[in-house]
Formats: sequence, structure tokens, C-alpha cells
Amino acid sequence: MNSNGDVSGDSGIVGDPASRFRVLLSRSVAALVTLLRHAPLSISLAVIYVAAGIATGSAWRAIGQTEWLDRVGYGVPAMESGQYWTLITGIFFGLTPWQFISIVIMLITVAAWAESRLGTPRLAAVMIGGQLVGIGIALLFSWGLSDGVISGIRWDWPTHLASIRDVGMTTAIVGAASAASATLSSPWRLRFRLILAVYVAVSLFFEGTLADVAHIASFALMLLVGEKRFSGSERGFAPRTRREVRLLAFAGLIAIVVADLMMWFFPGSGPLRPTDADGTAVWLRWVEIAIVVAIAWQLRRGKRWAWTVCLVVGVINIVGLLVVIVLVATIGFQAVGGIGLGTSLLWLALTWVLISGRFAFHVPARVGIGAARDVVRAKELLRRYGGGTMSWMTTWEGNHYQFLGSGQGYVAFQRHAGVLIALTDPVCVDDRREEAVRGFIDLAESSGLTPCWFSVGNQTAAAARSSGWRTVKIAEDSIVDLEGLEFKGKSWQGVRTALNKAKKLGIEHRLVRLADQPLDIRAQVTGISDEWIGGKGLPEMGFTLGGIDEALDDDVYTSLATDQVGDVLGVLSWLPVYGGAGVVVGWTLDVMRRTGDEFGPVIEFLLGSAMLEFKAQGAQFVSLSGAPLAGDDATGAKGGAERVLDKLGAAMEPLYGFRSLHAFKKKFRPRYEPVYLAYRDEGDLPRIGLAISRAYLPNATPRQLGRMAMSAKS
Repeated sequence: MNSNGDVSGDSGIVGDPASRFRVLLSRSVAALVTLLRHAPLSISLAVIYVAAGIATGSAWRAIGQTEWLDRVGYGVPAMESGQYWTLITGIFFGLTPWQFISIVIMLITVAAWAESRLGTPRLAAVMIGGQLVGIGIALLFSWGLSDGVISGIRWDWPTHLASIRDVGMTTAIVGAASAASATLSSPWRLRFRLILAVYVAVSLFFEGTLADVAHIASFALMLLVGEKRFSGSERGFAPRTRREVRLLAFAGLIAIVVADLMMWFFPGSGPLRPTDADGTAVWLRWVEIAIVVAIAWQLRRGKRWAWTVCLVVGVINIVGLLVVIVLVATIGFQAVGGIGLGTSLLWLALTWVLISGRFAFHVPARVGIGAARDVVRAKELLRRYGGGTMSWMTTWEGNHYQFLGSGQGYVAFQRHAGVLIALTDPVCVDDRREEAVRGFIDLAESSGLTPCWFSVGNQTAAAARSSGWRTVKIAEDSIVDLEGLEFKGKSWQGVRTALNKAKKLGIEHRLVRLADQPLDIRAQVTGISDEWIGGKGLPEMGFTLGGIDEALDDDVYTSLATDQVGDVLGVLSWLPVYGGAGVVVGWTLDVMRRTGDEFGPVIEFLLGSAMLEFKAQGAQFVSLSGAPLAGDDATGAKGGAERVLDKLGAAMEPLYGFRSLHAFKKKFRPRYEPVYLAYRDEGDLPRIGLAISRAYLPNATPRQLGRMAMSAKS
């Protein structure tokens, strides 16, 4: 293994610089051609905009210095004068040369991107609707709250907005970007929406122009329209994964800090009047910032106390905003220091992230020393005595441990819905297995909980049956023996084709420790995983299904498929299988993700390449894992246990494809070892089924679980 954590025998650098440059140049040219082909409306609008700017001189001179503003500008004065056409004519001008240039750039970038996502007809509808509705709401707001309508109102901001004219089509572009965000997959859909929210909120806070009010209205309206009309497989505004929730919460709080810093360094007069720092001492201001940044970092780590503090502060800011608006409008209250319309809107967005993603913040203020020691002890025992293909999963977060009195092993378990679920076989020497089984049964029954044993092998199942329990086969572990593996013969043709095609395309396999990889590689891997999870409509799964957090463990290896410029096309993670005395005898497949359709057989390529590398290292086998609740291919009469588990597996199948995954693995010609569920009697099965679903989906809402259940019936 080299210094980059790469055990594949290469340096981890894909392609020579000249080759990477040629590929990047080719992609850039292709992207430009695609832009011209798929964004005719955006390009045409940019051309018209430039022509109008040159013809009227607004390209190099502020339009307010000419007679054109009164002719083409929209606003309350224009509506009162009957100049309704200005809602259209005003679109094709900019107030200043800088705004003119920025609109042209936004048309050929943001609008063109939106057109490529939505298509030309839908972009036209979205831009027209976003512009007209956004401007209409802004005009109605400024007119309705002006002193010309409400006599004696003390809020002079709406009155000022009702007296001016404006031009530009930024409202249409913001609406188009907002609507097009619905076509994105996680994690980018929520990140992009957060960036848009920060832009419109901060602009309103610092400037508070008529366009800023229109931007807020267009953004909110088209966000809903896009979600309703343009969303694909992924819907909703809530983040799916713990990592994404924590990142968004961290970024949102940092954005608020940056906005406060800008208010401090560049005070002005916003919608609620002064935006200065109300004379706070410099040292105290920096102390406040340091505290907020520290809290933001604890949010990034999922700390429950940081979530509580931010939620309370967010609610206070939102309520404070409403109170201040009423006071400003009624008695002319001067809102200085700490209360700003833009930052309070950011707090509103952050509060939504915190509430919808509350499942991501369960880390206690201090991780118990005992719990940390238990994990370390479990790993030591696993290395010493060895375990099965799923034993490494017992070291993951969320497990509790019952250590044998002799100190020669342990049982890992989780508690869900009044059930203690023991996970996979006990880690111990063989002659202690029955002791471990009886000890767990005594623990569960003495606590008044229902016990069961999930995903165990033949020996543990036999030990459970000797204690009067029943067992049912729930899956088959797919084992590929590596001795003599060469991928020769007709049955391996699909794998050979994937390996050969990858070689021709310059796609390489790297077997690495993910934690040792550069930030850009880890970011790509995280993005691929989040995109996959986002398309499932449910939060990320747990229990026997790991994710990127588990792949970052130093004992876990990751297979990466990278192209000539270093882009990651597919990801696998491999868990160690210890045979005792600290020796790794095999590897178990865990994470399996791919991106897009850039290289169709990327998973076959990764699996085949990893098997050959593990074989070269001396491993005896790889486990492709037993797809949970996938069952087997046996036909015939089924008992109550089989029927309950079949329904649970059928409920999850449309969303996660356990059974199709089981079928996919057959092309690698594995041998199968049965995997069982052990339970006391059929009366426990309904509760066990609920507990297992909760174990796999601890963060799913009742509505999501209901949708999963309905999918099983259809």
C-alpha cells in the first residue's frame, strides 16, 4: 500500500497530464455544443438583450439617466398610469451597465442550464410565470403596505418601493433556476436550493429593492411548481441522509455568520432600517462569532445539544422578525443590531432543515467512555477469535454488546419496537456458542422484551433450536471462492466483457482506504451515494447495510472505478472477515453504488477486478452478502414466518431492490450458505417484523413506512 492508501499497485493518479487535458478539452467543447443545441431560448434572449442594450445605450449608461426608464420600466407608478405593457418591455433592459452584463451572463449560464433540464417550452412557461407573478406580488406588496393605502403606516420601505420603477429579467431567471432544481438528484438538489435561498434572502436583507421582493416570490412559487411538475424519482424538500442534513445545517449556520459579518463591516439601511451592529464592542462580536462557529461544528458532528440550541435560537429569530415587522409598521420602531429580514429568512430555512432532519442529531454531548471501550473490545475479540461474513457489522454504531462471562466472546444486539434483535452469529470460540445463545435469551426475557436472532448461520440456528426456538431461512449468503478463479469459460463472458471494455476506455480499478483519499475523491463518493439514496424516496438504511461513514473505517477497503480525468464512476466497499489470530481470510461486499450511465457494466468491472486483487493478496473468498429479506428461490407451501418476512421483503423491494440484487449476484457463480432468523414462536413475528423494519429504517416517518407497506400490496 502506498502513501495514498492505495493497495492496487499504482500511485492513485489516473492518466498523464496531456491525456487529462485532451479529455477535459473534449468535454468542454462537447458541453459548449450541447449548450447551443439545447438552450436556444436562453441564447436568443441573451442576443435580444444585448441588441436592446446597444440600441438604447443602456449597455454602457444607467437607464435611469435616460428617458427610457419612464417608457419601459414597470412599477406601481406604471400600473397607475395604465402602462401595463411595461411588464413585458421592462424585461429586456438593465438598470445599470453592471446589471446588464450580469443578466447576459445569467442567461447563458443559469437559464441555459435550466433549459437543458426542463426543455424549451417548459422553460418559457416558467420564466414568463415566474417573472409576471413575482413582479405582480412585489407590486401588490409595496402598493398594499404603502402610506397611500394604509394611512399613518410608519414603515417607509413599502412606500418607497411603490414610488419607483424597475427593469430586468432576473426574477424570471431565479424562477427558472428554482423550478429546475426539482430535476436534480441528491445531494445537489438541496444544496442548490440552499444556495438560491441564501442569495435571495441576503439580497433582500442588504438592499431590499423591488427586484429582491420579486425574487423571493418567484423563488418560493417556482420551488412548489417545480416540485409538483418536474420532479423525477426524488421528491420533497427534506434531506435524506445524516451526512447531508449535518452538512446543510453546518453550511446554513456559517452562511448566517457570514451575513452578520457583512452587516458589521458594511452597515446600511435595509427593509427594517439600520443594519449596523448597534455599537457592540469588537471583542464581544468576535466572541459571539467564535461561539456560533463552534456550535456549527458540533452540528456537523451531529451533536444533540447543538441541534437544540440552534432550534431555539431559530424560533426566537422567526418570532422576533414577526414582532419587529409589526412594531416597525405601527410605531416606527428602529430595528438595530441582531434583527434583519434576510438573516431571519435564513434562520427560517435552517430551522426547517433542523426539524425535517432531526434524525441526524442523536449524538450525545459526550460519547460514553464505556460505549467506546465496548466497541474497541468487540473489535479485539473479533480479530482474536474470528467471525462470519457479517461479523464486522457488529462493530457499527447503534449496536450494544453482551460480553460472555468468560471474556471469550460477545453478542451484538439492537433494541427496536420492544424487541431485542441479536445481529448475526456470536463472536466466540465454537464451544462457547451455546453459552452465548442462552445468555442472550436470558438477557432479553429478564428485561421483558421479545428476543430474536437475525441473519445467523447453521451453527447458531442449531443452538437456538436446541433451546426450543424456531428458525426460518431468510436469505442466502453468496460466497465466491477465490482459489483458481480466472473468469474463463462462457459463463464468465459478461465479467470478461466488462474488464476488457474498461481497459479500452481507460477506466481503472483502485482498491484503497477511503479515509486516506483526497477530499475531491471522498466528495465524489459521497455525492454518488447520496444521489442513489435520494432516488429511493426513503432515508438511508442501517442495521446490516452500511454507508459512507462505515466505509471510512481504517479496516475497510473501497473499490473505485475512475476514468482518465479522475472522475469516480462506481464504488464498492469491502468489510474484513477475520478467521482468528488477526488474520483476514475474506472480504464482504457492503456499499455498491454507481453514477449515471457513463459506463454500463461498472459494477461487474469493480467486482471482477476486486476479486482478482483479493486473490493476489491471499484471501480465500469474497462474500457478495446475503440480500436481506430476499429469501430464496424455493417454491411450495410457506409457513407463517415465511409469509410475514415475504411481505416485509416485498415492501422494501420496489424501493431498494433486494431481490433483484440477489438475482444479479448469480452471474458470479457463487456458492450459497443459508441465513436464518431465529425466534420463539409465531406469536412474536408481527412485532419482530416491525422491529426489523425499524432497524433498517430507523429514521423513516410513519407516512414513508405506510407508502412502503402499500407498495407491497400493489
